Amino acid sequence: MPRAGLTTDRLVRAGAELADEVGFDQVTVSALARRFDVKVASLYSHLENSQDLKTRIALLALEELADRAADALAGRAGRDALAAFADVYRDYAREHPGRYAAARLRLDPETAAASAGVRHAQMMRAVLRGYDLTEPEQTHAVRLLGSVFHGYVSLELAGGFSHSAPDSQETWEWILDRLDALLRGRPAT
Repeated sequence: MPRAGLTTDRLVRAGAELADEVGFDQVTVSALARRFDVKVASLYSHLENSQDLKTRIALLALEELADRAADALAGRAGRDALAAFADVYRDYAREHPGRYAAARLRLDPETAAASAGVRHAQMMRAVLRGYDLTEPEQTHAVRLLGSVFHGYVSLELAGGFSHSAPDSQETWEWILDRLDALLRGRPAT
């Protein structure tokens, strides 16, 4: 019998908060049970195991990111769209480091196909429509942008840019300018 007040959605959201506080790798059903001051067994009517919890947190994070990206991209094109999309990822990672890590969880193909990850890919391709790329260049560009955005954000979160000049925001803008120039097929200034 499910414990009163506990729902799958409430547990997943609490798990996402826990991930932001202690790191996604530290999220388990046991840790979540301690957060609610209940026995682990009380959560098994809502969650199968820790992997199920982590998958659900990943799906929540992907949905939150996709919603933010859709709002940010509305009415934008070219470099403006590229920067808006990139900034969504960077801002989300800063606000929710555990959820951001969760969004990169490897999902099984069926779960991935039904997730908001599909929306992310569609939005990335929408950004790239402003650059007149054909296949396979568009796929290469999707991979390049994903690598740069995730790589930069991961290094920044780890403190990799905090001890040197210029400021990481200045570098971020420089990178976006260079990516825009590259995608337009013109030299960067």
